[in-house]
Amino acid sequence: MSRTLVTVARGVRTPIFREGDNVVEGVVSSVLTALKENGIQPHDKDVAAVTESVVARCQGNYATVEQIAADVKAKTGGKTVGVTFPILSRNRFSLLLSGIAAGVEKVVLMLSYPSDEVGNHLVSLDQLDEAGIDPWHDVLDLEQFRAAFGKVIHPFTGVDYVDFYKGIIEDAGAQAEIVFANRVQTVLDYTDTVICCDIHTRQRSKRLLKKAGARVVLGLDDLLTAPVNGSGYNPQYGLLGSNKADDTRVKLFPRDADVVAEAIGQRLSEATGKRIEAMVYGDGAFKDPVGKIWELADPVVSPGYTAGLEGTPNELKLKYLADHDFGDLSGEALQQAVAQKIREKDASVSLVGNMVSEGTTPRHLTDLIGSLCDLTSGSGDKGTPVIYIQGYFDNYTNE
Repeated sequence: MSRTLVTVARGVRTPIFREGDNVVEGVVSSVLTALKENGIQPHDKDVAAVTESVVARCQGNYATVEQIAADVKAKTGGKTVGVTFPILSRNRFSLLLSGIAAGVEKVVLMLSYPSDEVGNHLVSLDQLDEAGIDPWHDVLDLEQFRAAFGKVIHPFTGVDYVDFYKGIIEDAGAQAEIVFANRVQTVLDYTDTVICCDIHTRQRSKRLLKKAGARVVLGLDDLLTAPVNGSGYNPQYGLLGSNKADDTRVKLFPRDADVVAEAIGQRLSEATGKRIEAMVYGDGAFKDPVGKIWELADPVVSPGYTAGLEGTPNELKLKYLADHDFGDLSGEALQQAVAQKIREKDASVSLVGNMVSEGTTPRHLTDLIGSLCDLTSGSGDKGTPVIYIQGYFDNYTNE
């Protein structure tokens, strides 16, 4: 009888990881224990994944507000600095803003509207329509924004992020000026020194500012790229992917994630006799249809993974085959015809643009698998920072 369960993702409970722990040893031993205790047989192309926060925690990859401030002051001169397009997040940005403000005399905070980059709304499109405001043309100061919209309380957090961010800047000892605009070059009307705080559009923002004559242009990925007064660091992503660790520190995105993933994959492959792939994952890449928030606040879904997870799916659409190629067949004959078509598929030939693959998802495997991991592990108290996936690469022909 054919196998009826294919892709299965399991959350693996682990000990609580601490700074200085061997993350590779901890992940490998937890996975092997889970497989043994639950009678799970490993197979080639199984995937073991560990959340980026565990890797960074074991590395001790932390930075304090004071260390961030020192880097900001050294790289900007510490006078008036524009801070453009941050996301609205207590976890992701509040301590970064505190560190930036502590390193300068004045912050010109430029917020995009009606929402931030990942979909957190300050106001709705309907409110803009009612106020007669064009977000691509109109630049608002704080008084104009309040006159049009009043207090803006985030429906999920109950926070007025405008007041919250203004208070952070002032509590750090800097002067605060708030601007609402969607053209990054607008900030140059206030200062020629800018820290671009957007995540996925940061390269465009930097390019536009440099072309418009900005004197200093930095991104969050240009801060904490090397140790500052004993801090953690990330040479590729800097402060991107960081989040709040406690009231004075952020946990940075992990370093050398590829090395960690390769070591986990190699150890598990040796222990099981099967080729086990491995990855380090962070935020998934998906959007909440109710809150309109795009989950991905990290710079990438997976900062590190084994070579077997490179590429994109190359799949045939079963319903298209059933309706189009084999519309005259049914039952066993249809199953056999579809299976044969899949067997004949040339893995080296991309199906992108071919109608037979239309509707499948040509996203990177690491984005798809990392999103599955993030949804499985969640971000609360499940205690499963490791995910073990089986059958992801199987298709209709695998028995």
